[in-house]
Amino acid sequence: MPATEPWTIKRILDWTSGYLERKGDEHPRLSAEWLLAAVTGLSRVELYVNFDRPLEPAELSAMHEAIERRAAGEPLQYVTGEMPFRHIVLRCERGVLIPRPETEILVDAALEGVDGAAEKDGDVSAPVRVLEVGTGTGCIALSVASERPGTLVTATDLSPRAVELASRNREALGLKEAVDIVECDLASGVDPELMGSFSVLVSNPPYIPTDVLRDEVPAEVADFEPELALDGGEDGLDVFRRLLDLAPVALAPGGMLAVELFEGSLEDAAALVRARDGWASVEVREDLTRRPRVLVAVREG
Repeated sequence: MPATEPWTIKRILDWTSGYLERKGDEHPRLSAEWLLAAVTGLSRVELYVNFDRPLEPAELSAMHEAIERRAAGEPLQYVTGEMPFRHIVLRCERGVLIPRPETEILVDAALEGVDGAAEKDGDVSAPVRVLEVGTGTGCIALSVASERPGTLVTATDLSPRAVELASRNREALGLKEAVDIVECDLASGVDPELMGSFSVLVSNPPYIPTDVLRDEVPAEVADFEPELALDGGEDGLDVFRRLLDLAPVALAPGGMLAVELFEGSLEDAAALVRARDGWASVEVREDLTRRPRVLVAVREG
């Protein structure tokens, strides 16, 4: 970036937008705003009322590094280190899956399960329990706990890196008493005495079919996000089948299983549920783009 005149907020926003557009960024202005907001500590609105403010040398250096990382294809959330999700803001780091807006539909389903259990139980002294498998950043577990105070969430992840990041997000949000985070495969490390007491089992597991991940997923995802959190096996349902085995053990009578899955796998997943005894209902829900996104199944009560 040539230094012929002061690098004001407006000048660097304009320059960065053009540079990122030439590098193939689909939303160059938005990327420029988020990068500059992260570097300066200003909100995106505040950037526009401080157009004439020059950047400090340290800010300019940090912005230059951030621009080059974004231009190389690194996801914006990894570059800025954070991601807004529903009503909370989460730290995001390489090695842990970035939360997607469509996953908010999965949280909605989990909250329905929490509300239904609370209404059915009627005992306000007995907390509703939720089990999340594959917590990643903690976006689902922490959203449920923050939006439904009094709910107790147990969240698991196989990745030590994810567990460490989710724990930091939990501390930052003041939810240590509400959310227990366990490093384990599926629910193998969960207190056995809790099994059978969960009103909701929720998961956003690895669900992209291997061929799709190899041939169709954008490089920004495939090259930077962890394969462990993406690859769902040949049909995308490897982990789902294990969740389906876990659900009767983990859930209380009438409990809900809510799982986000690949759009082309959801009908097959629903068929797997219908082929097993003990389920009162199963449905497929669409996301905001009208694509099949979430399977919701309820145990017989």
